[in-house]
Amino acid sequence: MASRLFTPVSIGPIALTNRVTIAAMCQYSAVEGTMTDWHMQHLANLALSGASMMLIEATGVVPEGRITLWCTGLYSDENETAMKRVVDFVRTVSPIRIGLQLNHAGRKASAHRPWEGRGALGSGEGAWTTVAPSAVPLAPGWPTPAALDRSGMAEIRAAYIAAARRAARVGVDFLEMHSTHGYLLSEFLSPLSNRRDDAYGGSLENRMRFPLEVFDAVRAAWPAARPMSVRISAVDWFPGGHGPSDAVEVARAFRAHGCDAMDVSAGQTVEDQRPVYGRLFQTPFADRIRHDVGIATMAVGNISSYTDVNTILAAGRADLCLLARAHLWDPYWTRHAAYELGWPLRWPGQYATLDRYRPRFI
Repeated sequence: MASRLFTPVSIGPIALTNRVTIAAMCQYSAVEGTMTDWHMQHLANLALSGASMMLIEATGVVPEGRITLWCTGLYSDENETAMKRVVDFVRTVSPIRIGLQLNHAGRKASAHRPWEGRGALGSGEGAWTTVAPSAVPLAPGWPTPAALDRSGMAEIRAAYIAAARRAARVGVDFLEMHSTHGYLLSEFLSPLSNRRDDAYGGSLENRMRFPLEVFDAVRAAWPAARPMSVRISAVDWFPGGHGPSDAVEVARAFRAHGCDAMDVSAGQTVEDQRPVYGRLFQTPFADRIRHDVGIATMAVGNISSYTDVNTILAAGRADLCLLARAHLWDPYWTRHAAYELGWPLRWPGQYATLDRYRPRFI
């Protein structure tokens, strides 16, 4: 009998062979939003992991929507051509499903790469003016973003549509709308960053309005035969912020608008957040949304062992488990899980000798 990790599942109209997905991981290695050979080796390497699907990193729908100068984008022909080259190559080495995470970084844009220092870029470092629902800076030392007017919101919605159409031409199987971690769409959802007094601020219903408008526009532009998910922050980890009960209502609204799955994360809306870390610390939020809303959920956050994944799945707490850093540490994580759990997951032909390899230690 297969462990839960290796049971198949369908998300919308696509079938996945197991319950492990490689979460989107920013590589900060693009040039003007265009993927480079780094992305080729990074994604091709992960494609051999044995996971059923992987998500391409948060990808800006406009240049100003990138988190950093070095983040991928999908707003130009050059971006599209390079991404298609990478995706086409990955298809030659693995049957893994490929998803793409679309993003606008909002007031968290124009930032340093993590290994080059925290915080916003300076005026001599290529910084640009950021935008947000309200003119509220992320934290002391960060610039005050420009509050979006209706015209600016319409332009961003149109950029999402254009990026979705490019993603369809690139040929990815799955599209995820990034609405978490304090980026633009989650800035609309959170009362900590959304101080508007028009139809897009105030009540949760109003704060959801723009993210739902963007989702509807993307869903209409994205092929009906390919599923979509939304990544949300279930809690802001700060007094007066977005909370778990709000997340349930947000998930319920997205489901009503045709969302196929919710990728449930948490926090990073404000820098002085007060998270409660621990093993599987975000899984309870995915669990609650799955049962209260009746939508497929993806659990993420401090999931590292094969037992972690099997426990989450067997208990019905989520439909998929997303692992990021675990796959950087061990790019063959899912194949090693198969070995340990006695599941016959075959290696590609070039590595076929490993099908008969029985190491004492892995």
